[in-house]
Amino acid sequence: MTIKLICLDADDTLWHNMRHFNATEDALLDMLHPFAEAHVTRERLITCETRNLPLYGYGAKGFTLSMIETAVELAGDALTKQMIEEILAAGRALLAHPVQLFDGVEETLDRLARFGPVVLVTKGDLLHQESKLAASGLGDLFSGIEIVSDKTSDTFRNIFARFGVAPQQAVMAGDSMRSDILPALEAGAWAAFIPQEGAWAHEQAQAPAAHDHFTQLSRLADLPDWVAGIS
Repeated sequence: MTIKLICLDADDTLWHNMRHFNATEDALLDMLHPFAEAHVTRERLITCETRNLPLYGYGAKGFTLSMIETAVELAGDALTKQMIEEILAAGRALLAHPVQLFDGVEETLDRLARFGPVVLVTKGDLLHQESKLAASGLGDLFSGIEIVSDKTSDTFRNIFARFGVAPQQAVMAGDSMRSDILPALEAGAWAAFIPQEGAWAHEQAQAPAAHDHFTQLSRLADLPDWVAGIS
């Protein structure tokens, strides 16, 4: 089998992302401490985010709206204008945080390009993802950019078809078992799971058992060697 297409996630695969969301969440927990214990606020926020995903999609804007909704639910009439302004400011900071690449990303992308086109497959707010990609300086290293509302097996099948490769000739790598790994495997591709600390609970799922097309790597820099082993 020869690998002819490499698909890569963006957030927490190429650059840090969840550390910023987690820091913002911690600030919300502190703000709402007079009204609820931290674990209660966190559970309420997760529930609110999950409920709102079909309406707001993924990303900092939807997260900000879910923080405001959580604050309204927990603080009630005690929620002040200043608190809402602080949440909005935290949301704006999420949209403007600097892009910090993982070590060796550019070199790894160069190595992966020897196997075939390298395509970025990320989900979330279109404008925010475009701005992060521009800030990363990595745009010219990709043969294609796919910013989608969600990642499903059909998402990957459509990408494979556009690039004229069979699913068995494609690899997807990312930090989300739910969004990067399971749908890619379902589509018939190979998949490399590269977990990161502080992962969002919504993106966690059970790893596939004894799947020939699946592996777990400690870092993105290990991906080219694994792909070479497939080829």
